[in-house]
Amino acid sequence: MGLSLVRLVAFLMLCGFIASPAFAEILYRTFVIQEAPYTRLCNNTKNILTVNGSYPGPTLYAHKGDTIYVNVINNGNKNITLHWHGINQPRDPWSDGPEYITQCPIQVGANYTQRVNITDEEGTVWWHAHSDFDRTTVHGAIVIYPNTTYPFAKPDGEFILILGEWWNEDITQVYENAAQKGDDPPPSDANTINGQPGSLAPCSKNDTFKVQVEQGKRYLLRVINSAMSNEFFFAVASHNVTVVGSDASYTKPYVNEYIMITPGQTYDLLIEANQFPNSSAASQYYIYATPFFDGTTNLIRDANPTMAILEYKTNDTMPLVDPITPSLPCFNNSIAAAAFIAGLRSLASSDHPVNVPQTIDEHMFITVSVNVVECPNNETCGGPVTGTRFGASLNNASFQSPVALGDILDAYYSSIAGVYTPDFPDQPPVFFNFTKDFSSNETFTSKSTKVKVVEYNTTVEIVFQGTNMFTGENHPIHLHGQSFYVVGSGFGNYDNTTDPLSYNLVDPPLINTLGVPKNGWAAIRFRANNPGVWFMHCHYDRHTLWGMDTVFITKNGNGTDAQIMAPPSNRPPC
Repeated sequence: MGLSLVRLVAFLMLCGFIASPAFAEILYRTFVIQEAPYTRLCNNTKNILTVNGSYPGPTLYAHKGDTIYVNVINNGNKNITLHWHGINQPRDPWSDGPEYITQCPIQVGANYTQRVNITDEEGTVWWHAHSDFDRTTVHGAIVIYPNTTYPFAKPDGEFILILGEWWNEDITQVYENAAQKGDDPPPSDANTINGQPGSLAPCSKNDTFKVQVEQGKRYLLRVINSAMSNEFFFAVASHNVTVVGSDASYTKPYVNEYIMITPGQTYDLLIEANQFPNSSAASQYYIYATPFFDGTTNLIRDANPTMAILEYKTNDTMPLVDPITPSLPCFNNSIAAAAFIAGLRSLASSDHPVNVPQTIDEHMFITVSVNVVECPNNETCGGPVTGTRFGASLNNASFQSPVALGDILDAYYSSIAGVYTPDFPDQPPVFFNFTKDFSSNETFTSKSTKVKVVEYNTTVEIVFQGTNMFTGENHPIHLHGQSFYVVGSGFGNYDNTTDPLSYNLVDPPLINTLGVPKNGWAAIRFRANNPGVWFMHCHYDRHTLWGMDTVFITKNGNGTDAQIMAPPSNRPPC
């Protein structure tokens, strides 16, 4: 079947005219990592890393069941990796991308073809660099269309809105300074939508990203948070949004004035163009994102709002008036953030069923903390306590990437000793009041490369417990290779007797990135049926640098379909 006919059939399926045939496409794309000059914030021009010269990078379009082969050619100025965030990559961790976890970086002048295998995902996910702080500018959307109809009202159009950040300083230098000193990196100079800071930022009004709509029509907003260090409240002035999907999984339609989106997450939102612009009314409305941050006020964060513009098409000559601005919750309104999250539910229909594990084989309780570690060799470091540098941990184990030894996937697959130890703890070494204020001598951790190994098809429950050490704040935890159900959450210390009584085991949201609330807890469940080596980490990149990570290794099961694929011959060398 020719490509044009394939796309015609796919279009007819999407519109509901014909049923889904049993075929999937194999697509080929080329991503060239290269430097390109970009100017933001009053002639601050610098070279940034891009894909194919664009920032944000190109969008990958596919249908459920398709496979995309992406040839990544590194013509940049440093080694790099790419990750396909939210694509579970069944049996193929070789293409997943995190440096020194599943591969060594693609070297300058080399290339690596990665296989993006789309199976159950439908909706919006994204791709990004997974090395150093490179994803600041190296990122883009992945749009996955259904093979039949949408389970919601068909939109008349759609837009991709990527929330991010801009640093005037070279981001590689920001990373290297933080890695050397062990301090908290400086905040970004602007928050952005599709790479633009928006009308209120210096010298940015004329470049504000704009979408045009027609009155009476319905649109799908695909919202992605690619930011390195900011969660956002997001809204469109004078318009409600209806959440219909999150992290490439459909949700029950959920109408709200705003959303809260944490780094790594995606939302699919329907919006009705139901305003009536005329000669006496506004025709422009701000699409607005303001940072949500409920951590300590001792930390400096980029609190600048960013905005795009939703503009109604009209035949009239409209007066030049400022766009209408939405009303959003205060930056530290954790109640508003939790209220939005509490409204999310899986679609749980006959066509999109849920499969929440009802019995659990592996129970884990993981504390999520920002800590300190001692400075080596009496060096001067940038930690919050004299003689320390920032660390971070899960169950007081601060992950040390095995940079000098290779990557964990190759070590596991080839039985290479000394790269990691399979002893990540199922619970913290000591139980206490995790939400109290901590003294300095209670905050130390130590570095290790501990991983968690589970048998194939094991059912797992993880309760993440937020702590109040130093930068007590929400933590966006992302698990590679595996979506999971969020069955419960709450504030305070988790109670293993009473809190499970409130679990939602009927229609909990299925996601891949979870905001663990400050001084609170969140519980997830999943079935470990994807053999491989899968990174789990905080999606604040400074926390990943500090060690708020671990690795899940799911062992092979019986039969070829339950075993890791053989490694590709052209994987990057270490």
